[in-house]
Amino acid sequence: MANNTILITAGPYEFLAQLETTSAPQTVSLFRTLLPYTQKLIHVRWSGEGLWIPLGETDFGLPFENHTAHPGAGQILLYPGGISETEILFCYGGVAFASKMGPLAANHFLTITHGNETLRALGEKVLWEGAQDVRFEEASAERIVQFHEAQAKATRAKL
Repeated sequence: MANNTILITAGPYEFLAQLETTSAPQTVSLFRTLLPYTQKLIHVRWSGEGLWIPLGETDFGLPFENHTAHPGAGQILLYPGGISETEILFCYGGVAFASKMGPLAANHFLTITHGNETLRALGEKVLWEGAQDVRFEEASAERIVQFHEAQAKATRAKL
């Protein structure tokens, strides 16, 4: 059985996310083949409080599945191309997914489950400071424990 937990390191922040294996199986299957995946996050131009990874004319041969034009904070989408260029959309707040061609919908394939409290900080960092490195990788059981221990330590430090 494949691990469905993804560790995302974006700028100075870390997140744990779950793959949407039931509602976007083809997109998830494709994404798994890319792991570990390293790129740059830049701020969206049209869509609101989101970050994106432009993928140009890349054609993954994906259909639309579990697609949405109004994703929530912590949802990560893959737009398979067509009207606009192929891209990954990383939502940190209110998003109405669009391009200069108009409204778009993309496949919701990954949802952040831990670390959501730093999503806005990441979005604002990209907005004001520019592109940030991002890495998506399968999270081992050991790495998940380390993530939670670091979160607990950070919480205790705030008290």
